[in-house]
Amino acid sequence: MNLAELAAVVANEEQAFRLVETIMWPAGPECPHCQSDRVNRLAPQRTKPSKRNPEGKPVYGLWKCYGCRRQFTVRVGTIFEDSHIPLSKWLLAIHQMCSSKKGISAKQLQRELGISYKAAWFMCMRVREAMGEEPLSTMLGTGPDPIVEIDETFVGGKVRNNKHRNRTAAAGRKTIVMTLIDRGGTAVGIVVPDTKRETLEAVAKPIVDRSATIMTDGNPSYDSLDEYFHGHHAVDHDKQFVRAMIIHTNFAEPYHSLLKRGLIGAFHHVSAHHLHRYVSEFSYRWNTRKTTDGERTKTAIAKARGKRLYYRQPASP
Repeated sequence: MNLAELAAVVANEEQAFRLVETIMWPAGPECPHCQSDRVNRLAPQRTKPSKRNPEGKPVYGLWKCYGCRRQFTVRVGTIFEDSHIPLSKWLLAIHQMCSSKKGISAKQLQRELGISYKAAWFMCMRVREAMGEEPLSTMLGTGPDPIVEIDETFVGGKVRNNKHRNRTAAAGRKTIVMTLIDRGGTAVGIVVPDTKRETLEAVAKPIVDRSATIMTDGNPSYDSLDEYFHGHHAVDHDKQFVRAMIIHTNFAEPYHSLLKRGLIGAFHHVSAHHLHRYVSEFSYRWNTRKTTDGERTKTAIAKARGKRLYYRQPASP
């Protein structure tokens, strides 16, 4: 569904809960605490006025588990847990992030959803957490005659463009994003500390099948990849962009272009501390580029299950 159709569906908070339940629990509802399917839906519970619910509005989507005797909603154990933002606004934000090719800023979501900037920023970070893949969960180069392109790009501004009076020593310092793209369609972006041979090989070897042929630029850090993989070919970009028709990194270059245009045009500035989450967002949209916006949104909602992101890490007991 497009944004207008989604807005009509989630106009009612109870309908928003039922939509997320359908996506999260395709085989039927189950308790997030004990994974029991012996559950029953409770009637909407009207609560007393509180800081999070000043008008005492009813709580929708409440379930009771008869295995562990605990109550829960579809929010529990997801990126939506412990959020006072209505689920309908969450769904609209996810659709906006999934349908905007170069991303959408938290400032724009603040205006469109009528929430604070801090809430919009943290909401975006939670959605990016859901979009991300678990480490080593994706194996590239497993198809017939697999070819995997490996390249890196530098993200960050120039010192002369930083006009802040209180700029720090980090001004002008760039962050490196290493990109691995299977020509079959899947891309993995990883923030790396440097471009040394041992660093790049430690990233590539666990997630690229040894039967793959590797395509890189002329970076000497990749010279020894042919000893591990089926083959390795490099193109010297100082002389040419394509060699022998198939030796190029022209799949990685558009990915880098989208990433940088998004960071410059939509976000303007991204902290190196959070850059890996933005890279996950762009990788998710790249990997689902052949699907519709509605399907991409549905997949992102389903991936929100089992993931949590705290504004501050909880103190250890």
